[in-house]
Amino acid sequence: MESSRLIQTSHLVFLLLALSVSYVHCQATRVGFYSKTCPRAESIVRSTVQTHFRSNPTVAPGLLRMHFHDCFVQGCDASVLIDGPNTEKTAGPNLGLRGYEVIDDAKTQLEAACPGVVSCADILALAARDSVVLTNGPNWQVPTGRKDGRVSLASDTTNLPGFRDSIDVQKQKFSAKGLNAQDLVTLVGGHTIGTSACQFFRNRLYNFTTTGNGADPSINPSFLPQLQALCPQNGDTTRRVELDTGVLESDQMLWTDSSTKNLVQRFLGVRGLLGLSFNVEFGRSMVKMSNIGIKSGTEGEIRKVCSAIN
Repeated sequence: MESSRLIQTSHLVFLLLALSVSYVHCQATRVGFYSKTCPRAESIVRSTVQTHFRSNPTVAPGLLRMHFHDCFVQGCDASVLIDGPNTEKTAGPNLGLRGYEVIDDAKTQLEAACPGVVSCADILALAARDSVVLTNGPNWQVPTGRKDGRVSLASDTTNLPGFRDSIDVQKQKFSAKGLNAQDLVTLVGGHTIGTSACQFFRNRLYNFTTTGNGADPSINPSFLPQLQALCPQNGDTTRRVELDTGVLESDQMLWTDSSTKNLVQRFLGVRGLLGLSFNVEFGRSMVKMSNIGIKSGTEGEIRKVCSAIN
């Protein structure tokens, strides 16, 4: 009986791996894409991220966020890296992005080792994974083989989920990219690293309602004074607060909305519900997101410099 179960389990694992590989192949990316053309590609990106992280740990959440912002606009094609007037870089949601110097550094080293081989889009996808690992987060295999896009427009950033979006709007924006509600809840888990400026959530602390103390009633009353001390009503709007305190309204909605609360509870291991492993699911959702709208063949190029189209 035990051997029979073991065989069935092995078959299931094999099937899941096969489905995973076929999904990646249909997206024109695969794990180990550079194994022959640039064998040190992933190690070069990893060591570059490590070097910058040691001197400035804030690059980790910065690179993760940059990858997210890249994929939701024009697909995962490094269009967010392009300089110039009216490019994605200049749009409001992207003005706070950090980590461009890490990508540029990695690209310089890769061009020296393997000229014209590794795309900026792949560098960003790898750097996002390496950043999460450096913060003691989950690890996962990153499929590579993306090409870099040639279009970057600030006007396209309206596709980006906003910190005040309702759950329905968030789900619509994710669904438009082939991501479901579980992906939404899982990827928002990336907010366990990084910070947010007071300007993005201070309204929840003082002017959210016209009744009571004016604060968002979903904030724990015992926690409110701590947040108000960090972000005084007339204080510095650029002061940054840890995201894992749940300061963003869009994050809080995941707990208060019935359509996503169940998923949050499953990650928390609430008794009576089928549990979910955050580390496993985060890696799966990141791979799924990293395959949004990728360019392949003549649809894209391998940029020589990540901030400029060839």
